Amino acid sequence: MEKFELKFSVTKKPTDSQARKLQEYFGEMPMEEILSGLYFAKSRWSAKDAGVLKVGRKSIIKKEIHSVTSEQAQWRLKNWKMMIANYRRLGYSYPTISRIKKHFVEISKKRTR
Repeated sequence: MEKFELKFSVTKKPTDSQARKLQEYFGEMPMEEILSGLYFAKSRWSAKDAGVLKVGRKSIIKKEIHSVTSEQAQWRLKNWKMMIANYRRLGYSYPTISRIKKHFVEISKKRTR
């Protein structure tokens, strides 16, 4: 197998273990896999840097059900088609929307004091 040497500059000097890991990855993995992984990492880093990184499902659900009263949950369930349209516009998946609805049903059953 032919070997090639790559040279590139980085902003911070890697530690010995980081350099070994990079050498190991480049030695074992196909170049296409390395590039696709770096593409994903760069996209994620750019989104995180811009402040638009989508958070995980649990955080989305907590954000949507936080401080919702029983009356508000009942109203949202009565107007569920409109709520689905809003959630889809926000980019939520159907499983996430279903989980939000499940929490609204639980909240709506509780009596407010």
